[in-house]
Parts: sequence; C-alpha cells; structure tokens
Amino acid sequence: MGDVERAAGAPFRKLGMTAVADDEPLTLADLAPFQETGRAWVVTDDAGAPVGYLLADIVDGNAHIEQVSVHPRHARRGFGRALIDTAEAWAEQQHLAALTLTTYAHVPWNAPYYERLGFEVLDEHELTEGLRRVREHEAARGLAAWPRVTMRRRLRSRPGGRPAPATS
Repeated sequence: MGDVERAAGAPFRKLGMTAVADDEPLTLADLAPFQETGRAWVVTDDAGAPVGYLLADIVDGNAHIEQVSVHPRHARRGFGRALIDTAEAWAEQQHLAALTLTTYAHVPWNAPYYERLGFEVLDEHELTEGLRRVREHEAARGLAAWPRVTMRRRLRSRPGGRPAPATS
C-alpha cells in the first residue's frame, strides 16, 4: 500500500503541501490491526495490482474513515466511491449511524469530492468527543497547517439517512 499512498500524496506538492506529500505511509504493523479486524479494503486493477485502499475505525458510534487513497493513475474511475460504499455496507452491518472523516477543506479531491458523495461538513459544536480527539491527533501530526473539516454521511439504511447522490 506504500506505493499507492506515496503516489496519492504527490499531487499535494503542487498545492504547496509538501508535508502531506512527504508523509510516510503506514507500516505493515500499522495496517495489520485494520486488516485483522476487517476494517481495511483494497481495490485492484484488472491485473490484480492494488490501486486504492480504505481504512476504517469506529468513533462514537460511527464508521470513521481513517484513510482512503487511490493511485492518481487510477483516479476518476469510481474506485474511491466504491471503497466508500464498501465501508458504508460494513458500517450498516455493524449497526453504526454514519460515516465520518476529516479532510482538507480546500483541496478539490478532498472536501469538495466528499460533498459530491453526500458528506456534509460538521460545525464545531456537532463534533463528538471522539472526533475532537481525532482532530487533536491530526493537529499534533502537523496536518492542521491547512484548513481541515470534519464531515459526516448518514447511512442510507438509518433513520434520517438519505440516498446517495446520483452520479452524472
């Protein structure tokens, strides 16, 4: 997954976000707990090579997307959406209420992309204690040097959920 993560980080360099572009990928030891507990998904190309992945955790009764990355050579093919939909199906099986994530507010393939997938930006007063801890951890890692937001997409199968947006 390191190759996918490095490649997915490279476009941040063009935005002056070199710390994000140079962030080291998770180690196999870091990835193992996600894999062992069924909270990691990989999408492959036709040859079976990994081109994207998603890691999820549970934060305050929601499936929290810790990381989702797709190799830029495979962008705009629906792989990210498929990974998020897979995480949503898992969350529904776990009887969780929503998907949450944190992301960069003004990076086109971050918050604006997730908004197109039905995520909504949460106001600070809407953050749970767990989401506040996630944001604090990210700030300690230097990720808050650029504006970040916390987002939520209610599960379609839950009360108050809504259908996923139509694709064009």
